[in-house]
Formats: sequence, C-alpha cells, structure tokens
Amino acid sequence: MERWDRAGRWAAYAAALALLPYLVIKVSWAAGSLLRLELVPEGYSRSGWVLLNAVTVGMAGIGIALALALVRPWGMRIPGRPVLFCAWTGAGFLVSILPYAVLTTLLPTGEADPPGDGGDGAMPGWTGALVQTGFVGMGLGLAVALPAYLRRRWPEAFAGRVGEGTGAAPSWPAAVAAAVGLVWLYWAAGGTYGLDRPDQREADWHLLTGLGAGWALAGAAAVLAVARARPAGLPRWLPLAVGWLGSGSLFAWSGWKLPVTLVVALARPAEVTLPEAPAVAAVLHLAAVVAGAGMLRTLVRTGRSLPYAPRVTSVRAEPPPPAPGSPRASGTSGTSDSR
Repeated sequence: MERWDRAGRWAAYAAALALLPYLVIKVSWAAGSLLRLELVPEGYSRSGWVLLNAVTVGMAGIGIALALALVRPWGMRIPGRPVLFCAWTGAGFLVSILPYAVLTTLLPTGEADPPGDGGDGAMPGWTGALVQTGFVGMGLGLAVALPAYLRRRWPEAFAGRVGEGTGAAPSWPAAVAAAVGLVWLYWAAGGTYGLDRPDQREADWHLLTGLGAGWALAGAAAVLAVARARPAGLPRWLPLAVGWLGSGSLFAWSGWKLPVTLVVALARPAEVTLPEAPAVAAVLHLAAVVAGAGMLRTLVRTGRSLPYAPRVTSVRAEPPPPAPGSPRASGTSGTSDSR
C-alpha cells in the first residue's frame, strides 16, 4: 500500500511537469496572436484563434492544478465535488486516449494533428512532439496518481464486492451509452449509413471512432453491473474503474466535439467538413454527454461508490477518566464520608 501511494505521488508530480510545456506553448500562441506576432492558422479568425487558445490554457492550468492536488496536503482538504469532476473529465480526456497513443506508434495510421491545434501544417515538429508528450505524460500520470489519491481520501469506495450493500440504481444511462457505442462501432467497422462523406474517413478516424465505441460499450457494461448488482462477488473496484473511464470518455470527448459539430451543422462552413452527417453526429454527441453524466450519477448513487466527501463516523464522547482520589474514582457521591 505504501509503495503504491509513493508511486502515485511521483506520478502526480510527473503529470504536472509533463503538461507544463503545453501550457507555455498555448500561452505563447495566445499572446502572440493578441500582439500580432503569431500567424493565425488557415481557417481561423484572429479572435477565434485567441479564444481557442485561451480555453486550452485554462484546461491546461486546471490539469496541472489537479495533478498537484493529488499529491499536496491541501488536495485532501478542498471540497470533493470539484476534485472528482476535474479528475473524471481529465481521465476521460487523457487516460481513455492512451490506447490510441500506443496503437499509432505500432500501426501506419498517418499523421494526426492534435485536436484544436490547427491541422494546416503550420505547427513545427518539435512543438507537436511536446504537445503529444504532454498529453501522454498527463494521461499516464493520472492513471497512477488518481487511484492512489482516491484510495487515500475515500478508501471505502474500493472495499467490498458487487452486490454488497447496494440497492437498485437507474440503468438507462448505460443503455443510451451502449446505443451510441454500437453506432460508433458500426462506423468504425466500415458502415456508411449516417455518413455524409464516407470517402473522407482515414485510418485515424477509424481508430478513434472504434476506441470511443469500445469505451462506451465497456463503460455501459460496467455501470450496468453496478446498477443491477450482478455478477455478485465481482471485486467492486473493477467495474468502478471501467465505468469511471467509460463515462468520463463519453462526457469529455463528446462535450468537446458537440459545439464544433453544432457549428458545422448550422453554419456549414466550406473549410470544415466531417465524414459524419452533422445532425446525426450532434445527436450522438449530445446523447453521449447525457449518458456519461447519468452513468457517473448511477455510480455515485449505488451507495458504496465514490462519495462527494469523506464519510465520518460519529463517536459518542466518553467522559475523561476520574482523577485518583476523586469521589468518582472511589465510587461515591460528591458528599463527604461522615465516618
């Protein structure tokens, strides 16, 4: 236990350090655009580019603060709700994408630009390497540091087995997540129904879509196991971990893509095209966001899931022991003995 906790602390520091170059790059891009020292990539207005970088600067700052909260003493004292929400979305963004980072080093998928970083070839190679290293480093750090932190702060969440002390919980979020995952799996396998431009699909698109489908289906199965308390006897930490990552992936990535898809669906910009029909993609992303939030709520409502605050057991205060020679110590009342 101490070895795991020590590894989690080192991983938290490493995660914060890995994301620091990304923060510096984004700040320099935003400042350079404001001062008109930085070229704006094709397809972006200056204000839109500054806004995008400002948003990602905020996200990087929150990520670094989260990593430090997982290791510093003040991280155990701040309210549980913001910690859990940031950890949930952060893990959904970065931990769930780690298989993609591994597979792209093994498979010839072509070059993929980081989401929201232009995609017009203007980014130098060393900058792209720093950005990708920051994402992967933060994801790996969270994968180790977050469970260690949660076990320190809420150890009861990892105790027991499925079916112990849990009541029925809503399972409709898992059904919605499974439906979304099946559609994405159909597209990743080569299906074309619901696509506007199937010829624009590349290997990266198939891989990312298939990965999203896998997390949606795995998370749905895990949440369904917790909600229905079956199979009984399964260690509780296993469906909790899979449900946590699956729901976080649905909420974080679809929450990020939904505004872009809505803009494409409503404005129809000529420079931005998607393989999916924008209306269909928007509906799926909205359903994924709702399902992800509902899945997390189901995990919390099962009684022994991740709580919002440490559970404190009230203990009845006992009176202090009597001083030697006092009336209480001799078993008599406060009146003096007349003998």
